Amino acid sequence: MKREFTCIVCPNGCRLHTEVENGAVTSVTGNRCPKGRDFAEKECTAPTRSLCTTVKTLGGGAPVLPVRTAGELPKKRLFEAMAVLNAYTQTVPVYCGDVLIPDLLGTGCAVIATDDWAPEAAELK
Repeated sequence: MKREFTCIVCPNGCRLHTEVENGAVTSVTGNRCPKGRDFAEKECTAPTRSLCTTVKTLGGGAPVLPVRTAGELPKKRLFEAMAVLNAYTQTVPVYCGDVLIPDLLGTGCAVIATDDWAPEAAELK
């Protein structure tokens, strides 16, 4: 099976052409640096994505808090992760970098706040 996609590891944005047989990458062309081959293999065998979204808050301020995963989740579990985060409510105060969920879906990936949401932070904005 042939797959084509754009590498997102470095600013080159190489158009990668891959061939996959029996679940293994047999050929990668189009990469201008070695990172492209690694990206292509990962993307074809076990694609992952980081996740940025918002969660509900309780305790004043804005109704939602921006969050992101501290690492990457398996792409096939993103909708499952969003269901967990849609049901999650964070009490304030919370500060940028605080770990809200230490192990999302047993993946070892934490969910962290990307903004301060505390009474004193709201006064400064």
